[in-house]
Amino acid sequence: MTHTIEFAKGLTIQGFTAPLCLSNFKLIAFDMDSTLINIECVDEIADAAGRKTEVAAITEAAMRGEITDYKESLRQRVALLQGVTVAQMQEVLTQRLRLNPGAADLVKHCKAAGMKLLLVSGGFTYFTDHVRDLLGIDWTRSNVLEVADGLLTGRLVDQAWGDICDGEEKRKTLLETCQVMGISPSQCIAMGDGANDLPMMGVAGLSVAYHAKPKVREQAMVAIDEGGLDRLLEVLND
Repeated sequence: MTHTIEFAKGLTIQGFTAPLCLSNFKLIAFDMDSTLINIECVDEIADAAGRKTEVAAITEAAMRGEITDYKESLRQRVALLQGVTVAQMQEVLTQRLRLNPGAADLVKHCKAAGMKLLLVSGGFTYFTDHVRDLLGIDWTRSNVLEVADGLLTGRLVDQAWGDICDGEEKRKTLLETCQVMGISPSQCIAMGDGANDLPMMGVAGLSVAYHAKPKVREQAMVAIDEGGLDRLLEVLND
C-alpha cells in the first residue's frame, strides 16, 4: 500500500518523489465544475428553476461516487432544468461563475512549459466555451443543453461522439488527445474533484485532486486540500 505524505500544509502526495519536472509533461486535462471554476453549473441553473436542493443532492451523490450511472444522474438533473431561460443561464455565467484561485497562474506556467490544455467536463458547452476562451484552452469536451424558443427543454443534444460526457468519455478523450499529439498518457496531468474524474486520472502520469471528494483524494497522486490550483506548482519544477 502506498503511503500518503504531507508534502506541505494542505498538500499531500503519494506514489512519487517530489519535485517532478513540469517540462516532462506535454498535456494537462482539467475538469471544470468545482475544479477550474467555483461552482457546479447545473446546480446554479437549477436555482433559477427553484430546484437547486433537489439537483444539488443528485450532483453531490454522483461526485462522491454513490451514484454509479453518471449518465442517468445527469439526465435526471437536466430534466429538472426544463423551462429555464437562456437569459437565466447567462446570469449564472456572469454573476456566479468565477475561476478558482490559482487557475490562471497554473495555466500560465503550463503554457510557458510548452504544454497543451484540455478541458473535459460533465457540464455544458455554454460554460466550457466561456472558460476555454478565458484561459486559452486548446480542446474541450462537454455536453450540449437543448434549447427551444430561448428555453431549456430538459434534454441534452446528442453529439457525433455520443450522448453524454461521463467518466469513461473523459478517459477516452484524454487518450485520443494523446494520440493526436503523439505522446504517452504518462506525459499527461489530470486534475479533478469528483468520481467521474477518476477514469482519466487513472491513465494520466500525474493525477491531482483539487478540494476533492474523499474517494478521489484517496486515489490521487497529489491532493490539494487548501489553497488554489497553483499549489500544484509546489511539486513541479519549471
